[in-house]
Amino acid sequence: MVFRPLLPLEAPSPAHICPLDQACSYLDQAARELKLNAGIIQILSNPTKVITVSVPIKRDNGEVQVLAGHRVQHSDILGPYKGGVRHHPAVTLREVSALAMLMTWKCALMGIPYGGAKGGIAINPKLYSVGELERITRRYTSELIKDIGPCVDIPAPDMGTSAREMAWMMDTYSIYEGHAVPGVVTGKPLSIGGSLGREMATGMGTMIIIREALADWGKSFNGTRIAIQGFGNVGGAAALLMHAAGAKIVAISTGAGGVFADNGLDIPALKAYADINGRSVVGFPEAKPISNAELLTLPCDVLVPAALENQINEDNVHQIQANIIAEAANGPVTLNASEVLEARGVTVLPDILTNAGGVVVSYLEWVQGLSYLFWDEERVNQEMEQLMVNAYRQVINESQERRISLRLAAYTLGVGRVAQALSDRGLYP
Repeated sequence: MVFRPLLPLEAPSPAHICPLDQACSYLDQAARELKLNAGIIQILSNPTKVITVSVPIKRDNGEVQVLAGHRVQHSDILGPYKGGVRHHPAVTLREVSALAMLMTWKCALMGIPYGGAKGGIAINPKLYSVGELERITRRYTSELIKDIGPCVDIPAPDMGTSAREMAWMMDTYSIYEGHAVPGVVTGKPLSIGGSLGREMATGMGTMIIIREALADWGKSFNGTRIAIQGFGNVGGAAALLMHAAGAKIVAISTGAGGVFADNGLDIPALKAYADINGRSVVGFPEAKPISNAELLTLPCDVLVPAALENQINEDNVHQIQANIIAEAANGPVTLNASEVLEARGVTVLPDILTNAGGVVVSYLEWVQGLSYLFWDEERVNQEMEQLMVNAYRQVINESQERRISLRLAAYTLGVGRVAQALSDRGLYP
């Protein structure tokens, strides 16, 4: 029997694959493998709390605009809710509900004491001034003031937000509390309690998981051909780290298009070029132009989709030529496409494992903030690497013992831990 969340009515996602349907499908598969009872599945299928607030702001021209802000808190069975806040035109209640659910399994898989949450406002931040964005972020925070906190729900940066927005959120919450509360958000500037290593965390986590997978194939980064879709905080950091480790990054793309060099791109030079060209890599000298669609089908050892969801789907899955796909983005490979790839022997490193470096270092930042004792970057990276490698090994062992895919193994571990905790805690009242 398939369970679906009892969410408020909303038009289905216009995307090729509805992210909430896909998230529920992963839960269904894991539940069947774990033989969970129907009551447990019903609880895990539904978020604990769904919050939609009005966010009225005054534009710079004096016009008043009312925006809708969402925060979905999926589960706090293992600990406080944790998840990003995104400013993006495609934000919907169904999307953030799916991402909140996936964050629950990700935190459980990594062995950190968090539940999953996600929030956002459906705006294009490029169309708002810095002052307008600050007013939007602060009003959104104030509307959620009773629903967030260092022991309740800890937001973090996501698409369209950064350390700047987290500073505004922390300050707004702290004003309401009457004293500084650094633990209310993570991904903050270092000056107000942020953690060293946070900026590179998701990219570094991606690099670590790929490194471990290559080692299982008897390979290293040296000479490995890698194509990366996305050159932002995740794809850019992963590219720099893998290039430094000896990998041959043959292609990089952003939303505007990409570049290809058969002998490998000079990643530091490409990063400098993108920084002065609005984050675009188009036109980079000594490289050939390539589209996002073409990048995905290049012959390479490792393909890293680090941009948007549903990039590898039923339409292009049969053209994929990579041996390893590392899901640095959330849901870049659809469920059906993933099954096709696995049947062909392609290793798909699932997103809740591959891109978990960000939430791991967010957890480490939270720990530092609560203790008011801050670590150097070397210790942060060591702690993060240990958690990432341990989780990878557990997924490999689970996959081999149950004879299931890496994706299903990651979900059985994550879902199973939450289900066990729910059973141990019992149902109140």
